[in-house]
Amino acid sequence: MRLALRSENSSGGRAELDGAWWPRSRDLPSELSALADVLDPLWGRITRIAVNPRHWPILPPRIFVNGHVVRVGWFTSELDPHGITLLSYTAGRWDLLVVPPETGASSAARLMAAASADAGPPRTATALMTAERARHGSRAPAGKDGSGGVLSSPGWNQLRAVGM
Repeated sequence: MRLALRSENSSGGRAELDGAWWPRSRDLPSELSALADVLDPLWGRITRIAVNPRHWPILPPRIFVNGHVVRVGWFTSELDPHGITLLSYTAGRWDLLVVPPETGASSAARLMAAASADAGPPRTATALMTAERARHGSRAPAGKDGSGGVLSSPGWNQLRAVGM
């Protein structure tokens, strides 16, 4: 799993995004279980996950995480199609950019760094995805593995990453 998280928000205000998640596939039941298994002990018991179904072929109604059930809901108009929301009774809400699994490593690094940056204006998941596409056009060159858009980027090793 590839995950980059924003540090505590020093301004006291709510950030648009709390970080980014780069799943390895579009198998949402498997990918969500892996994500929640990592975040549940760090953030407190995750109780609900909300996704936009646009990019996910299978939507589970629930997943099992660390011995408990986490309900999964889907929302078409209320949730950014490039985002995911995780909820916990003890620690609140987190909104993450979902970097598409087929994204090239360099593009993913830029997206993850932007979503987890502590400085700069708040941006939505869709705004970050749109800016990345505009930067390289809609037809970025395919990566070595055919996953699309391997583009140059400094800083991949500088991300505050979990489980990478």
